[in-house]
Amino acid sequence: MSEASAHTNIYTEEDYYSLPEHVREELIDGRFYLQAAPGRMHQKILSFLHVQTANYINSKDGPCEVYPAPFAVKLFEESDRTVVEPNISVICDLDKLTDRGCTGAPDWIIEIGSPGNPGHDYVRMDLRTGRENS
Repeated sequence: MSEASAHTNIYTEEDYYSLPEHVREELIDGRFYLQAAPGRMHQKILSFLHVQTANYINSKDGPCEVYPAPFAVKLFEESDRTVVEPNISVICDLDKLTDRGCTGAPDWIIEIGSPGNPGHDYVRMDLRTGRENS
């Protein structure tokens, strides 16, 4: 779905989960936003941080689980209009985990900024309110 067509419809998490597996989009406030394929350096950083984070938690016998993208995070349990895919999600409240991903905010996320879409990475959503920034 293009960003232009997303502005004419309001979508829900069921629409998100109906997307083909190879399509990478995030659903924010009922709108779909296409995610560009990450570059090699982005993936190298993501792999390093994922391994380091998981190893640290495991070395401390921590109860948390670490998931790299793509991993669906439904930020607000009461809303079905926002499902995002942080680069790395750390979830310590394992009751938030479902077969589809995580329902509720992770305890910690890592988002690797991308020069190809800084407007999305840094501006698109205010996580305090769950609303898209203007």
